[in-house]
Amino acid sequence: MNSPSTQFVTSRGMGIYEPIHQIGMWGENFKSNGNPNIPTSMIVAADTKLDCQSEDTSHGSLGPPYKYDQEANKPRDRVQRRLAQNREAARKSRLRKKAYVQQLESSRLKLVQLEQELERARQQGLYLGSGVDTGHPWNSGTVNAGIAAFEMEYGNWLEEQSNQICELRKALSAQIRDAEMRFLVENVMSHYSKLFRMKATAAKADVFYVMSGMWLTSAERFFLWIGGFRPSELLKVLASQLDTLTEQQIVEVCNLRQSCQQAEDALSQGLEKLQQIIADTVAVIPFPEPTYTPEMACAVEKLDAPVRFVQQADYLRQETLQQMSRILTTRQAARGLLALGEYFERLRALSSLWATRPHEGAQSFKGE
Repeated sequence: MNSPSTQFVTSRGMGIYEPIHQIGMWGENFKSNGNPNIPTSMIVAADTKLDCQSEDTSHGSLGPPYKYDQEANKPRDRVQRRLAQNREAARKSRLRKKAYVQQLESSRLKLVQLEQELERARQQGLYLGSGVDTGHPWNSGTVNAGIAAFEMEYGNWLEEQSNQICELRKALSAQIRDAEMRFLVENVMSHYSKLFRMKATAAKADVFYVMSGMWLTSAERFFLWIGGFRPSELLKVLASQLDTLTEQQIVEVCNLRQSCQQAEDALSQGLEKLQQIIADTVAVIPFPEPTYTPEMACAVEKLDAPVRFVQQADYLRQETLQQMSRILTTRQAARGLLALGEYFERLRALSSLWATRPHEGAQSFKGE
């Protein structure tokens, strides 16, 4: 039984189902609900006309309207300063990235030179073998520059996220104006969008690296779903921290969670189908296989599909965040994003504690 929110199509005749229109219809569904609690962050303030009458112009004095303009421009000045700081941080990040990529390229050249020397030694009978096979690409020891760049960018992303969490925490405690709070919320949302773009580039370089979660901590990998967090679980984390939701907001959050679960199930089923197809294809390839066969070429072509699954999963994650921000008010969204950031920080802290825990085997050995 297919509802309008769960329409799927078959991709390339492979029997892999992909969700279409489901995420895109969320916005239309929420618009049609007629929610009276429209988030203030999504409302554009109407132009306000002020009657500016100058007083004592002969003495060069300025009246109350000028003072009002000065007060109104203060949030804008703070926003401009933050934008300038962000641009400077981005410039420094680009410089660090450039230096790191150059270092990687230098290391790659050294590895190539080392491989050539090992090959010459092997041909001369001086290299007796130690399990290293320089004739196969998976043992060549080359560095994937795309993944190395992603790891560096992700480290910078985590550092910036930590700063944003601190800013949100201070802003919620200080009760700043809605305009400033809206700026912080949009900045955090843009930061998550940047992560999804970084992952899309990394998936093209090595999709299995992204899907395996090697760039995450062990506790985060425990909850991994197609290269990231599961959106429906994300909504549980956010909703549990918001005790001021109206009845209409609760209904919309429940509808959004149900749509997320339907899309997640569709993607999971499609990925399982793809795994079965690739397994069946590889099973019939003769062994020892030549470097190229039609069966092997077919299997390699199907390996492009996981990239699309990562992209669709990240699209679902991004749309979930955006829809949640539309349902909530500006301050509710700020509290939700703060709770989300702190949740991931606790997962990373849990991984560190797990890695540094006392080992029972070592303790029992010392006791003996």
